[in-house]
Amino acid sequence: MPASEPLVIKTISEFHQLRQLRKPMHPLFSIIDFADIKREDLSEPVHVAQHYYSIAMKRMENGRIRYGQQEYDFEEGILFFMAPGQVYTVYTAEDFKHTGWLILFHPDFLWQTPLAKTIKQYEPFNYSVKEALFLSEKEEQTLNHLVDQMKHEYEANIDRFSSDVLIAQLELLLTYGQRFYQRQFLTRKISNHKMLEQLEDFLHAHFDHESLQNRLPTVQEVAEHLNVTPNYLSSVLKVLTGQTTQQHIHDKLIEKAKEQLSATSLSVSEIAFSLGFEHPQSFSKLFKSKTNFSPLEFRQSFN
Repeated sequence: MPASEPLVIKTISEFHQLRQLRKPMHPLFSIIDFADIKREDLSEPVHVAQHYYSIAMKRMENGRIRYGQQEYDFEEGILFFMAPGQVYTVYTAEDFKHTGWLILFHPDFLWQTPLAKTIKQYEPFNYSVKEALFLSEKEEQTLNHLVDQMKHEYEANIDRFSSDVLIAQLELLLTYGQRFYQRQFLTRKISNHKMLEQLEDFLHAHFDHESLQNRLPTVQEVAEHLNVTPNYLSSVLKVLTGQTTQQHIHDKLIEKAKEQLSATSLSVSEIAFSLGFEHPQSFSKLFKSKTNFSPLEFRQSFN
């Protein structure tokens, strides 16, 4: 297999077989102790794509996991969320040690449950591996206790309530993940405020650069420049400022529009075009929603 092609794992049973684990007790759901996974000496990085969800709490010694250009080398508990279709890369050192737990569940496990509709609302599944959750000791204990309860249910005899109980526990685990990410956004203030400064610098440079004028920057462009995913960026900004990335773009746009309305004789249509709007009406509507003035009313009041 060429190095650029990922190893595709379609089922949870296939994962168990690949990692030499006993068969899963449920074909669509599994809880695995990393201590039970046999170590492989990997001479080359392995790229993996899976067709199911996974939540992993990992502790490593002399091991590394990489996403894009970002590497993790850690001993503290870190929580990873992976959605179907995401690709990650793993490689290890010879004295690799790995502890923690791994929960796998196929989308079909959620069929005809409320979680099937709400699973996409859990933002950590939209973050990349490099945006993992660094757990505090207390948070790790909370999750480990919950996963112990899930293991007990998973290993018990299956009855008609088993799936309902596991899904309820899984939903609680996801809710804790959301809560702990919010804590991380607040406690990692230095790095997050640097991200906010970089965002402001990027937008300022974009709107001032002649070759970039006449088009609006996209959220994807901003996120790529800051080396994060769009969802993670918006989550950080919501905590720091109460606004999404798109709202920050619009705020910078309105700021530039005010400058042009007050300091130039350009028409509203010319200003709208210079800021990347194809239709002046769209620009005027956004401007009024942000300022309570139409562009002409703002110009007249300023003068």
